[in-house]
Amino acid sequence: MQSNIILLNFLYAIIGGIITILFMFVGYTLLDKLTHFNTSQELAKGNRAVGSVICGIFIGIGIAIGLVIGMGLN
Repeated sequence: MQSNIILLNFLYAIIGGIITILFMFVGYTLLDKLTHFNTSQELAKGNRAVGSVICGIFIGIGIAIGLVIGMGLN
């Protein structure tokens, strides 16, 4: 019984990680479409402001998805 719960939580963590990476990709793509410049080129130039915005998006999405997954486990 205990091993089933551990396995199920591990499966939830794997699925949650995949969903989080998918949402981060969608968020980055959406940011790239909404701005008037190419985000990848600005990052390659070393633009720290764009890097900070992308970092904030990734952290926000990670926290939001983590909370949703955490609430689902309860």
